[in-house]
Amino acid sequence: MTLKLYNSLTKKKEVFTPLHEGFVSMYVCGPTVYDHPHIGHAKSYVSFDVIVRYLRYLGYKVRYVQNITDVGHLTDNADAGEDKILKRAQRERLEPAELVEIYTRSYFEDMDALNNVRPDISPRATAHIPEQIELVEKLVSEGFAYPSKGSVYFDVQKYKEYGKLSGRKQEELEAGARVEINPEKRNPSDFALWKKAEAGHIMRWRSPWGDGFPGWHLECSAMSMKYLGQTLDIHGGGLENIFPHHECEIAQSEAANKQAFVRYWLHNNMVTVNGQKMGKSLGNFVTLKDAFRKYHPTTIRFFILTTHYRSPLDFSNEALDAADKGLERLHNAVELLRERLNNAKDGETPPHIIEKLAQYKKAFLEAMDEDFNTSGAIAVLFDLSKDVNSLLSDGQEVGRKCLEDIDTFYRQLGGDILGIIPKAFESRQKEESDALGNVMNVVINTRTELRKAKQWQLSDFIRNKLLEIGFVLDDRPDGTTWKKTK
Repeated sequence: MTLKLYNSLTKKKEVFTPLHEGFVSMYVCGPTVYDHPHIGHAKSYVSFDVIVRYLRYLGYKVRYVQNITDVGHLTDNADAGEDKILKRAQRERLEPAELVEIYTRSYFEDMDALNNVRPDISPRATAHIPEQIELVEKLVSEGFAYPSKGSVYFDVQKYKEYGKLSGRKQEELEAGARVEINPEKRNPSDFALWKKAEAGHIMRWRSPWGDGFPGWHLECSAMSMKYLGQTLDIHGGGLENIFPHHECEIAQSEAANKQAFVRYWLHNNMVTVNGQKMGKSLGNFVTLKDAFRKYHPTTIRFFILTTHYRSPLDFSNEALDAADKGLERLHNAVELLRERLNNAKDGETPPHIIEKLAQYKKAFLEAMDEDFNTSGAIAVLFDLSKDVNSLLSDGQEVGRKCLEDIDTFYRQLGGDILGIIPKAFESRQKEESDALGNVMNVVINTRTELRKAKQWQLSDFIRNKLLEIGFVLDDRPDGTTWKKTK
């Protein structure tokens, strides 16, 4: 079996061969930390998390770098507008560094809840200003960049391959840039490497060109090359970052180093709401913290992985409800297996089950080798679960070794690779059950006091509302009990 992945640069699937045997260098554009992460962020980072997990499963040593953008990302994603972090900090009356800490913690809280593996290195842009200034100086000395009124711009006409990732031609870029011509630029499509900090701009650093701050594109090049070298195996990010962000990364990095910047570009597609991109600017986003109030984080992760990372994912409560039920079916099979395993007697795995597991493993790995087809891999887990349910419900004795082999399959492929099969169910279910029980006890005690006060109308209102959301109350002489109906 051979891993093939779709390279956005060549627009085709290619056999994956890292630059150094046994080692993979991987960089993924991290969040700009000015707000809580939403479902769209989850799709990107869950997708790349599975890619990292699978590469490690295949035996590669992966150095996974994912940055934190804490300066320089302007509101129009290019060279104009306000810095997103500074704008939000002013609105909330916080220091920019204070705002960054709040939302960086929020980001990692949500990623941990989604069971994403932490990056090996999470560099911050503000901690790598010297490296960025050094890169700008090199580009200026090589003739690829020029200072202008305190800012520094990359001269795209000096880099002949500009546009090779996005497919945009120089004439198209210039036509698109003429709407608002910047007199500081030689060419309308030139992009900022370093921006002059105007009076009152809080985030500023000294540089050879005066006080300023780095451009968003520059940051990723400097940080990725610092930790992964001048040529990366894999660079990932959202489809919307192909232009201008990743196009500019390629230009400045290859101009500086005279060699390929990235061997394989991977881009995940977006989350949509009724066919429209989910995003903060459109106001149609759902934060992960809000989503977690209704759905377990593993349900969100499962929902994301049921669609290929390069396909759009349409968000709706109905789709998440369906994902929740699907994941529950899968977990029920695993739970039943582990319950039987606790009391199983010694016994070997029958040859026909060994063969069946080998077939399922082959199908799972074939799906993952085909550009990380997680939806195909999940389908294999469901096929296995049908066989598991049949095996455990036909009344025959199943030996411990057989159950252990099946459980190992779930743990390695569904757990270690996809991250949707937990090592143990008891703690999560007990926590959920205890929390729900505590809430219901408060509701029942409140209703009991209302009944004592003969507040029958309000008491019935509570009963009816609980029934609408799937909870039935049973009033008995010795007290009120409850149960879930759905």
